[in-house]
Amino acid sequence: MTELSEKPVTSGKKILYIDMDGTLVDFQTAFPHVDPALLEKHAEHKDDIPGIFAHMQPMPGAIEAVHELAPLFDIYVLSTAPWANPTAWHDKVEWIQKHFGAEKDGPLYKRVILSHHKHLNRGDFLVDDRPHHNGVDRFHEHGGEVIHFGEGGSHQTWPEVVEYLKERA
Repeated sequence: MTELSEKPVTSGKKILYIDMDGTLVDFQTAFPHVDPALLEKHAEHKDDIPGIFAHMQPMPGAIEAVHELAPLFDIYVLSTAPWANPTAWHDKVEWIQKHFGAEKDGPLYKRVILSHHKHLNRGDFLVDDRPHHNGVDRFHEHGGEVIHFGEGGSHQTWPEVVEYLKERA
């Protein structure tokens, strides 16, 4: 047992969190696979459509970026799942397993955190497309840096993010 004042044992790498929806996953790619009646029923909250997260494709360059950054960082997916859509929790883990493998040697094996309070996680970097939601705007309180990803962000593509992070590994 460790003393409370001792630091946890780590790999020595910096900790990198990556959001899923709009960052690793292209949310919009699911809509062609959804029954139009469900789209209409959930027009205000499309993320509440049961099973929607199973249909999403990766953002361009996201898979390659994770594989390139994995040797340099301790990477975790830090995502929020809709409270009113319990299938989303399951579908997000399955998505990670489908695209990164379910085996122990996969870069994201048992590295998925689903939370509505992202600021409670401590780490060095958080790549997220929504810098003012679910505590992302408070991630810096513990010394972390938010990398605003995508349209309107400081880094709009995965190659830009990789270049930026490799310089800071």
